[in-house]
Amino acid sequence: MVNSPAHSPVNPPAAPRHPVTRSFHGHDFVDEYEWLRDKTAQETLDYLNAENDHTKARTEHLEQLAENIYSEIKSRVKQTDMSIPVRSGDHWYYGRTEEGKDYGYSCRIPVAEADDPWVPPVIPDDGPVEGEQILLDLNAMAEGHEFFSLGASSVTLSGRYLAYSVDTEGDERFDLHVKDLETGELLADRIEGVFYGATWAGEEYLFYQRVDDAWRPDTVWRHRIGTPVDEDVCVFREEDERYFTGIGSTRSERYLFIESASKITSETRVLDLDNPTGEFEVLWEREPGVEYTVDHAVIDGEDRWVVTHNATGPNFAVGECAALRGDALPGLRELTELITHRDDVRIEGVDTYQHQIIAAYRRGAIGRLAVMVLPESGYGEFTELDFDEELYTAGALGNPEWDAPVIRISYGSFTTPARLYDYRVATGEYTLLKEQEVLGGYHREDYTAYRLWTTAADGERIPVSVVHRADLDVDKPQPTLLYGYGSYESSIDPGFSIARLSLMDRGMIFAVAHVRGGGEMGRAWYDNGKQLSKKNTFTDFIDVADDLIARGVTEPSRLVAEGGSAGGMLMGAVANLAGDRFAGIQAVVPFVDPLTSMLMPELPLTVTEWDEWGDPFHDPEVYDYMASYAPYENVEAKDYPDILAVTSLNDTRVLYVEPAKWIARLRATATGGEFLLKTEMSAGHGGVSGRYSKWRQTAFEYAWTANKAAGVAE
Repeated sequence: MVNSPAHSPVNPPAAPRHPVTRSFHGHDFVDEYEWLRDKTAQETLDYLNAENDHTKARTEHLEQLAENIYSEIKSRVKQTDMSIPVRSGDHWYYGRTEEGKDYGYSCRIPVAEADDPWVPPVIPDDGPVEGEQILLDLNAMAEGHEFFSLGASSVTLSGRYLAYSVDTEGDERFDLHVKDLETGELLADRIEGVFYGATWAGEEYLFYQRVDDAWRPDTVWRHRIGTPVDEDVCVFREEDERYFTGIGSTRSERYLFIESASKITSETRVLDLDNPTGEFEVLWEREPGVEYTVDHAVIDGEDRWVVTHNATGPNFAVGECAALRGDALPGLRELTELITHRDDVRIEGVDTYQHQIIAAYRRGAIGRLAVMVLPESGYGEFTELDFDEELYTAGALGNPEWDAPVIRISYGSFTTPARLYDYRVATGEYTLLKEQEVLGGYHREDYTAYRLWTTAADGERIPVSVVHRADLDVDKPQPTLLYGYGSYESSIDPGFSIARLSLMDRGMIFAVAHVRGGGEMGRAWYDNGKQLSKKNTFTDFIDVADDLIARGVTEPSRLVAEGGSAGGMLMGAVANLAGDRFAGIQAVVPFVDPLTSMLMPELPLTVTEWDEWGDPFHDPEVYDYMASYAPYENVEAKDYPDILAVTSLNDTRVLYVEPAKWIARLRATATGGEFLLKTEMSAGHGGVSGRYSKWRQTAFEYAWTANKAAGVAE
């Protein structure tokens, strides 16, 4: 296997050691690299740049392979393309891209009176159509910035004003602007340093959020168009540091909701949309461990609340009641049930329309959809939508209109490029609007995807998704990339990837370990992979790796592991516990110093994260447990697989300092293994911006992975 460049080795940077002692609950930990936390210090910047230079030198032999993969991605993507228009009010809204440009255009055209108002117009890919209005030219807006990201993009119901926000640093602090779409002019209403999102109340008022010093969206503000920002009114402040806030409106355009939620508890406030200067009222007061979300339906001419909640069981149920407030509301446990709690079905939410309700839920590790047609009186029954693959992802999206008789359905799988359908509720008819085009020819039958089940050491059955070329010889071990996440009840669902074709066409298998801590198998699956059960996430991943090796799917010299963010913690723990199973480990923006972070309440997100990881600041038991698995603290003097860590200087979610410290300690402590750190100096948690830059970053990472798993050298 070729894992080393042909040229002479380059000496890696040696991070200076400036030891500081952290003392908690009777334990002392000497941290020699905490000084890297100061990202303004020249010593830190010099070290990160030296690491970048070292990584570049050590991966020089992969440049041609990375260039080949980049060219393949670029050649397969339809670069001049058009999204399917979505109707809102009197316009069809869509986005389009042009070859050679990093960013797209946000556009609209009027709804033509002579056409069916629910059938989207066909817009040619090769140019604008008559009546097109470009709302935002993102390429022009990004000009002169190393990083650019669009946050909010919200148009008033009348279609006159557009509120949008931009981030040019990667730190997820946005500047909010308002554009008059009738004149094309920007209004003087510029609001700096806001969070994602913007919600209109008519054309006069705009609601937005701000964050506190810990990057927690803690306040909701009301801005009156045409007035100075310093006159804006704070309509809600969440004092509890465990809770995030959010604001939105119902599809019916009847109500505004403010939701305040921790990882395990939520509370919703409501205000009539036609009274935007009124006071928000609490619907159900927060109760520890109880989560709920509210939507609005009209049944028999009466306003109703449709509520998804876990008050009667951990996998959630759906109930309903009259849209009352205060003491007139029944308790969450007294609602009339629409969907009862089940141990084998995790309800993820409902979406209400004038004539139907959509339910999203998860059964057998697959996300599913069901539709209820609302009869003339009362409620109907939910009917599950069927699809023809074992592993797939389906979702309802892009349906802003309350009275729409169609539902926009997205569909895709590991082997089926993304599809977009209109589902006509009354007839059950699907109309294919668009399938992701793969240039150069793509045949679904050339690839195969299936599900394996691994039995963990404690008897739990872990789902494993596997995809590879159909003609691959699986009777002998093959190069394999094993991906994992396992936190926040997030599910890694089947999805098509053009970039992944470059790995599979080189003979690699792609596998996903759906480990505990994720949401694939219901709320209990999540609960058994968090806080004082977090180690299940790590041992599940190792058990899957061992199972793939035992089945002969792969072997340690051909197996690479990958995970990002919280999945990066998984990578760090696996490197410590079972590094001998892997030829390489790639950790993207990895959360590898969790104990240090969770002991610093002043850091972004720390207090809100205590519900996920536990609170080591106050609880000695949690401290001891986290100390026993924290990747950074458990680096040992032993051989490790080669490790590539990728991070971003301006990441506000997982600070760059965590992988920087981790790589420094690995290099100083381990007896074997190559450890590389690549820091994007102008990017955030999502990495670089611009599609071509993202493709190059993916190509670099895939070249490293392919080389570690198979010794590919092109």
